[in-house]
Amino acid sequence: MAAVSLTPRALYEEVAELLRERIFSRELAPGSWIDELKLAEAYGISRTPLREALKVLATEGLVTMKVRRGAYVTEVNEKDLTDVYHLLALLESDAASVVAHQATAAQLKELQGLHNELEKSASNRERFFEINEAFHMRLLEIANNRWRDQMVVDLRKVMKLNRHNSLLKSGRIEESLSEHSAIMQALAARDAVSAAQRMREHFANGLEAAA
Repeated sequence: MAAVSLTPRALYEEVAELLRERIFSRELAPGSWIDELKLAEAYGISRTPLREALKVLATEGLVTMKVRRGAYVTEVNEKDLTDVYHLLALLESDAASVVAHQATAAQLKELQGLHNELEKSASNRERFFEINEAFHMRLLEIANNRWRDQMVVDLRKVMKLNRHNSLLKSGRIEESLSEHSAIMQALAARDAVSAAQRMREHFANGLEAAA
């Protein structure tokens, strides 16, 4: 494995980001043991910043630390997925309600633009994931509650452990687009109740596809 050049920011943060990307890409697969010696050598660092990075990932739920056995990439079981989707549905449906009430015309136009990009990316699964997350995070930013935002960011990291399964179900991308369209219609109509309901349905259907 070739050595990786690290940027000047806090070393453990950079290492955490590198590992995060490898976990999300499944280069480090769920349930796999993380070889600290091999990684430290590959990154040209000591084990101290690597262990600090692993602690960060453990707090995010991406890594599980086992006594006397080291660090493992977290495996997400059915209950984990159900719990994560349940919380995301509560938090993001509330955000959708706020946006329906309070978003400016310009902000709604921005969300519509992201939805249009989502439709264009239907044939590219990785691009679809990227735009889909951008849509959801922008909606949260518009709703403007930093505590909710942080909870959603952490929950979505765990959800990503299983994301490669969530849209593999035949027709799921088309269903997801239809659900996003319904959310946008409710937002454009300033219908807070409908926007929240459409968002809850979106996550319920996403869980069914991911399980």
